[in-house]
Amino acid sequence: MRHLVPAALLLAGLIHLLPLAGLLGPEALQRLYGLPAEEPNLQILLRHRALLFGLLGAFLCAAAFRPAWQGPALLMAGLSMAGFILLTLAVGGANTALQRVLWIDAGALALLLLAPLLGRVNPQ
Repeated sequence: MRHLVPAALLLAGLIHLLPLAGLLGPEALQRLYGLPAEEPNLQILLRHRALLFGLLGAFLCAAAFRPAWQGPALLMAGLSMAGFILLTLAVGGANTALQRVLWIDAGALALLLLAPLLGRVNPQ
């Protein structure tokens, strides 16, 4: 059970690394989010988002192997995923690609919330 938190962080890290592909340009952003990103300002914002998610993903993966970082990493990943879920539900009208991200984030968030609890119940 002590491996649940590191495994959850690795999974969350990999999920957060996926948007790095958006740095490649508008075609990659179209594949990720199902919307055209030809407008330069939108492209800048989405590519910067990809960069920030890559940094967070790298931190989450590193935290899986650094116990002292795991608390802050769980908090950051949880807030990131919960924030996306809440924004998506509040705004509404998300396309299929963003709905897929919502469900992936919801599953990963559940794992991030359960992993520390299960690890404390049975710490072997």
